[in-house]
Amino acid sequence: MARIKMIEEADAEGPLANVYTQSKARSVAKVVPDILRTMSLRPDFLAAINAASGLHFTDGALTRAQHEMIASYVSALNKCRY
Repeated sequence: MARIKMIEEADAEGPLANVYTQSKARSVAKVVPDILRTMSLRPDFLAAINAASGLHFTDGALTRAQHEMIASYVSALNKCRY
């Protein structure tokens, strides 16, 4: 059971529903990641984090796959599932 209150996708309304839709569309698994849902009580903050995430995972000097590999490796080193 989560200790952080999160608004479920089915219960999201207004700006939160919009951010969830954007996040889900960008997700490879087509889900809203739990790490983003932990910020669901602050849709304004979540929108900013979601936008930054979109920039982080776009192709540039590194491909999205390379970003994902680095993030996965660092998470493993830190014993964090994210």
